[in-house]
Amino acid sequence: MPDSGPRSLDELVVGKEVVIVCGSGGVGKTTTAAALGAMAAVTHGGRVLVLTVDPARRLADALGLPEFGNEARRVPPAAFGPAGSEARGELWAAMLDTKQSWDALVHRHAPDAETEARILENPLYQNVAGKFVQSHDYIAVERLYELHREGRFDLIVVDTPPTRNAVDFIEAPERMAELFSSRLLRLLIAPYRSRMVNLASRPFYQVADRILGSDFLSDIAEFFILFQTMYSGFVERARAVEALLAERRTTFVVVSTLEAAPAHEAEFFMKLLRAKRFHVGGLVLNRVLPAYLADPVVSDSAARVVAEADRLAEVLYPLVDAEAPKVASVLAEVGETCRNLQVVARAEATQRDQLSVLAEVVATAPELEADIHDLAGLLRLGRSIWG
Repeated sequence: MPDSGPRSLDELVVGKEVVIVCGSGGVGKTTTAAALGAMAAVTHGGRVLVLTVDPARRLADALGLPEFGNEARRVPPAAFGPAGSEARGELWAAMLDTKQSWDALVHRHAPDAETEARILENPLYQNVAGKFVQSHDYIAVERLYELHREGRFDLIVVDTPPTRNAVDFIEAPERMAELFSSRLLRLLIAPYRSRMVNLASRPFYQVADRILGSDFLSDIAEFFILFQTMYSGFVERARAVEALLAERRTTFVVVSTLEAAPAHEAEFFMKLLRAKRFHVGGLVLNRVLPAYLADPVVSDSAARVVAEADRLAEVLYPLVDAEAPKVASVLAEVGETCRNLQVVARAEATQRDQLSVLAEVVATAPELEADIHDLAGLLRLGRSIWG
């Protein structure tokens, strides 16, 4: 790692406008994203937005917000007091509303009011907008781009879906552009665009209508014909979104634990990001055992406790008001547990070293004693990884 690079998440985030947090499910990705946003608001100032793409009710609860959706809501400044902090800046939160975001996109790109109304009233759009392949991922990056372009926030922290879906998230602009220019789509809508079905294709459409319902294919065709009127806007916007994800003001932070499956996912995703020339700024490893457990001195001490359990119990049992054999049993169990934990700690250290070469900054957080359910908990996690 070059000496001039960031040495902590604090230094990494201070120079960025967009931080995209990724990771597999169950590794603390959502809470880590919120903790990063909270720490940035406390230490850096400015206006910080945490945007969750993977809807998580617990995030609203932890931030002390009764609810939030597509429109950003500010975390009350008074909420920082009970958390033992005072924010230099403002912390905001938003949760992606897919349907509302699609409606806004149609409004933005439709060539005229009549086309906009026909799209919004189309049965297929009403039933599946926000559900068909890639739509959720595309609208998420579209919403990120729109929020960034508005310039209301100095930093946007994005909590993405679990890793494999996060791949779809970063590839969504390209795939959406490909969809609206695909040969398959042109073949599907060609008969309806020309308002006639040739003899070869008529039986197919008649059978499809009987199976799928009257006018099903015509609804599809109309839907995509109308959407193609927005094609140039889609493509232009998709390229702009791709540029935002790749530029120096944007960085990716991958969250994982050092368990085998999540660590493998993290390695896969960081390599993919680097291959696509995205900036992998940080790796946050949650629920990591304390580093001292990997020290050989700890192992030697634990082995001595096991070997000398009976003798140590003779000294300790009057102090703990328990029988010496029971104290000896506890000491032996504690010593053996410590030795087992050291095996895990050493494996974690090896895994951490292997992953650390893929990110500029590596931060670790211990197993927390309780689940995070408020802003104070988010800030405790944030301080442990911030630097």
